[in-house]
Amino acid sequence: MEDSTSMANPPLEEFYIPSYIMSPELEAESIDYIPTCPVIVFINSKSGGQLGSDLLITYRGLLNKAQVIDLGEEAPEKVLHRLFCNFETLKSKGDTLAAEIERRLRIIVAGGDGTASWLLGVVSDLKLPAPPPIATVPLGTGNNLPYSFGWGKKNPGTDCHSVKSFLDQVMKAREMKIDSWHIIMRMRAPEKGSCDPIAPLELPHSLHAFHRVSTDDSLNMDGYDTYRGGFWNYFSMGMDAQVSYAFHSERKLHPEKFKNQLVNQSTYAKLGCTQGWFCASLFHPSSRNISHLAKVKIMRKHGQWEELHIPQSIRSIVCLNLPSFSGGLNPWGTPNRRKELERGLTAPFVDDGYLEVVGFRDAWHGLVLLAPKGHGTRLAQAHRIKFEFHKGGADHTYMRIDGEPWKQPLPADNDTVVVEISHLGQVNMLATEGCLSKSIHDPSIPSNGHNDNEDEDSDDSEDSEERRKFGAAETFKFPENLDFSHMS
Repeated sequence: MEDSTSMANPPLEEFYIPSYIMSPELEAESIDYIPTCPVIVFINSKSGGQLGSDLLITYRGLLNKAQVIDLGEEAPEKVLHRLFCNFETLKSKGDTLAAEIERRLRIIVAGGDGTASWLLGVVSDLKLPAPPPIATVPLGTGNNLPYSFGWGKKNPGTDCHSVKSFLDQVMKAREMKIDSWHIIMRMRAPEKGSCDPIAPLELPHSLHAFHRVSTDDSLNMDGYDTYRGGFWNYFSMGMDAQVSYAFHSERKLHPEKFKNQLVNQSTYAKLGCTQGWFCASLFHPSSRNISHLAKVKIMRKHGQWEELHIPQSIRSIVCLNLPSFSGGLNPWGTPNRRKELERGLTAPFVDDGYLEVVGFRDAWHGLVLLAPKGHGTRLAQAHRIKFEFHKGGADHTYMRIDGEPWKQPLPADNDTVVVEISHLGQVNMLATEGCLSKSIHDPSIPSNGHNDNEDEDSDDSEDSEERRKFGAAETFKFPENLDFSHMS
């Protein structure tokens, strides 16, 4: 195919970015148009079976190859850091096209929920001067992130017509803010064991950012290590994460069997049966019920922690940010007026600085979500949540973040494992008309929701640059050779 960078008017010019914008070593081109909706496309070529690689070929055929990145070949933080450094350099030289492309830029990420979370973490941590909004292409099994913002939950078509249609939607989409959530995990690192969460090769995308923090971090304790990461959709613990872990383990062992979305969903359901999720009272020891595993504390507002009562029968707990879980189900629903008055529960918003905490007894309990107005056991809405694990009847449990599960070792002696979730900030998403997610700032919504002005945690003793990041990318820095005297 002829290199479209040499064309005065390349195909899909409204989305096109010239090569010299993407690659600092190239000389500036003379372009007689300004793209209406320039996009950077990140594709996980391993997602969706063959669909990821097919989508990569189609996008590269329609756009400049340099603006379509295979995540298996180059990390997104390197691409974006290089791009925004080049923006600053070009703008300092009076390049108005570069300034306009930066102002109008939008990001597309194609992959599962874990891949989308990875990109969101990178954009959040880079702290770009003008962070671009993000659209998500569903290429996973659950696709909760794309579904929440109107991009669908079924794998998309990979032909030119389907891709052009998606790009048109991206151009028309509106920007919408979404809360980001920070996780701190403190634990004594296990000396051995298959469920060691420290080995980088064993970490899912959603946890790729976990690492030891500095020795002067106030959350460090003698003999313990501290790890961090974040999520945008949900954190869950218990039997649902156990089923997800079994699915991911099977797919890792036999990837050739998981190339079709319908087959994947069918396999997931079968594993739910074999893991006892539908017969929890028979196969699932009561010692693994959430109330036996952990003490759960919440902070509704800034101030004191309070212990959250977890019913004895609850075997799975979900801390939910978006109205989509397990492939499009909404565990929280919409509380009626009586519940609002009696318990202070409100409708879920994606930008109010609060998580919805929901519990499930078993998979049969989860099936109520299929009924109109069905929901799980509403436990609380909280600004911060803390799980404290002590020695108990189980040596491990299962946890999951945005579709990515792991097997978590629990204390064997008098140790303590602490998982703390707190509100971090917000990122910009792209949403289609009629998306499921609701903003507290929507003028059509009554003003009885939470106040989202509580972005920072006032009781944190430290508020350093390091503490306010996921660790997914280094903060963006201006090029050292940039001459600021020429900048307007």
